[in-house]
Amino acid sequence: MLNHDAVTAPIAAPQAPVGGLINRTTLLCLLVAVLEGVDLQAAGVAAPKLAPALHLAPQELGAFFSAGTIGLFLGALVGGRLADRFGRKAVLVVSVALFGVFTAATALSPDFTTLFLMRLATGLGLGGTLPNLVALAAENSPSGRSGGAVSLMYGGMPLGGAIVSLIAVFAGMGGGFDSWRTIFYVAGGAPLLVLPLLIWALPNSRAFRAAAAADGGVRPGILTILFGGGRAVETVLLWLAFFATLMVLYLLLSWLPLLMTERGFSKPQAALIQVMLNISGAIACVATGSLLDGPRRFVYAVTVFVGLAVFLVLLAVMPANLTVALAVGLGAGAMVLTTQATLYAAAPACYPTAIRGTGVGGAVAAGRLGSVVGPLLGGGLVQAGLSAPDLLLSLVPLVAVGGLLAVLLIRRQLRRPA
Repeated sequence: MLNHDAVTAPIAAPQAPVGGLINRTTLLCLLVAVLEGVDLQAAGVAAPKLAPALHLAPQELGAFFSAGTIGLFLGALVGGRLADRFGRKAVLVVSVALFGVFTAATALSPDFTTLFLMRLATGLGLGGTLPNLVALAAENSPSGRSGGAVSLMYGGMPLGGAIVSLIAVFAGMGGGFDSWRTIFYVAGGAPLLVLPLLIWALPNSRAFRAAAAADGGVRPGILTILFGGGRAVETVLLWLAFFATLMVLYLLLSWLPLLMTERGFSKPQAALIQVMLNISGAIACVATGSLLDGPRRFVYAVTVFVGLAVFLVLLAVMPANLTVALAVGLGAGAMVLTTQATLYAAAPACYPTAIRGTGVGGAVAAGRLGSVVGPLLGGGLVQAGLSAPDLLLSLVPLVAVGGLLAVLLIRRQLRRPA
């Protein structure tokens, strides 16, 4: 019989913490997050050579990108739900295997149809991975340290984005058309090599096992999980905050190089600014994650969202000087990616252990919708004739909305009875 308290109670501390903040679970989840970051940006890095090699029309290339996003959205929903049924580790292992196999298979695609299907399947695996990484990092962290553990794990994703750019250089992206295949072989092969380590060394969630034993493994419906038990307000705040902030993040990732070249920087300089954005974001998530635990996370959230707005303004008005641009890019990267870490750290606390996979999966899916809208919005604004500074300034209201929602969510969590 379903234990009502297990579904309506706030987040419970892990039954037994697994080591300190930097423990085996966190490190393995960080490794998987790096691999996911590599794969998420592999398509964009390979596209300049992939498109002419397979004679893709612009609309076909756009559909290839969309296939991955569709898969991510569906994978987050399904992967989170399955995690509440079969456990975090089992679903994570299957998800990593899925995106590894189909990423590598993407390199063998002879035509657009195969390419589309491979990327769709890859997206399913990638989508199922992230909710389980968040749940495992949170549930296997010491009591009261889940925010720091999740932020540390999330820092792997921008690091993976920077790594794939370096892979592209070593793959000879300035050379022949077949060099794009190397990107997918590496991005797909690495997760498969790590898979045995995950099966052997990754602990399962002790908190989830205890919760599953308490309620006999019975789970309520999805709507009850998301909106029942007094969770409706937090779910809506979380979804809208993810949507707004991921719009900003993916618009920057998609359009920043072009915007910087419009500002007068060369293409290599613009690419360097974007690499610095990823690296600084990874460092900031790892270095400041401990601030996401306890009452100080309210001040942290206010700081990073205000900081992001400030650095967007600086990106818009700075002179065309590479040293200045790199410094501003470092700051912008640290701010935009710590806003994401703030939300990923807050997500597990919205849902009790027994149903956390479904809840976090829904939040990740909502964010994926924002990641679709962001690049499209950027394209529409560019087509409408907005200059690079005006486009960057137009993001400030989105940051303000996302920040307000995040702060309201955290304030609500901090006021929740212990």
